[in-house]
Amino acid sequence: MLEKIREKIQSFIDELHHPDISHLASKITSGKMLRSKLVLAICPSHHALIDLCAIIEMIQSASLLHDDVIDASDIRRGNPSVNAIFGNKNSIMLGDVFYAKAFFELTKLDIRIAQSISNAVIELSRGEISDVFMAESFNTDKAKYFQMLQDKTASLIAASAECGAILAGLDSQKYKEYGKNLGIAFQIVDDLLDITQEACKLGKPAMSDFKEGKTTLPYIYLYEVLPLSERKILISYFKKDKIEAYKWLKEYFDKYHIIPLVVAEARKYGDLAIASIKNENNHLLEEVVKTMIYREF
Repeated sequence: MLEKIREKIQSFIDELHHPDISHLASKITSGKMLRSKLVLAICPSHHALIDLCAIIEMIQSASLLHDDVIDASDIRRGNPSVNAIFGNKNSIMLGDVFYAKAFFELTKLDIRIAQSISNAVIELSRGEISDVFMAESFNTDKAKYFQMLQDKTASLIAASAECGAILAGLDSQKYKEYGKNLGIAFQIVDDLLDITQEACKLGKPAMSDFKEGKTTLPYIYLYEVLPLSERKILISYFKKDKIEAYKWLKEYFDKYHIIPLVVAEARKYGDLAIASIKNENNHLLEEVVKTMIYREF
């Protein structure tokens, strides 16, 4: 089914009749298609299923094309990013094309689905803007972090689950809540892996978030437990690409047992996701959560 979704995305691109767009798009590295997997797990059969998943994946790709420009990232999923190969202008415009084509195809679907996905893109874009402003200085506000995370990451995951439920004729609010909590857990785990995993597994340098100006949950937790003098050291390392900074951070994450705290937070949201659909008997969705958060860090 995932291959059919990829084929549909390619057909949407082919309908644009522009060889340069096709060439740019050919350099996008396919991800795990989590959002499509959620839709398929909720609604395994429907005439609009493949189109919906293709639309969602194009929107996700568009957001990542823009994200790589914002973050000046040269690597995406272990390969050169589109902006690294073709420049920022082409990456931004390709993202715009993907958004536009996705929205055009959305108009052919149920109005509830179009509204859900469109609203998610508004929230996603809002989250991107918050992320940029938050990167200007070290953020100590957990509420800001979680709101940004809910907007930037969880919104499209929540909408994907909601739309799958709409197609299946199920209680869409339950599934939207599942997707929201899964999305929050997903991003917390991703932020944690940036600290705990080696570069070869990440497909990017380890601890690159902090260097790029992202004050993720582990850094906020560390700030909260540090005495004033050491808080100043932590803030002084913000956006710095120094070996001594990485060594200091690793040492103090261990000293104050920060990683288990973050894991517990991710599992809390994972448990909330499962609780949202506890009477739905969807073991596939429960397994998605368990696989994501009950793992080695």
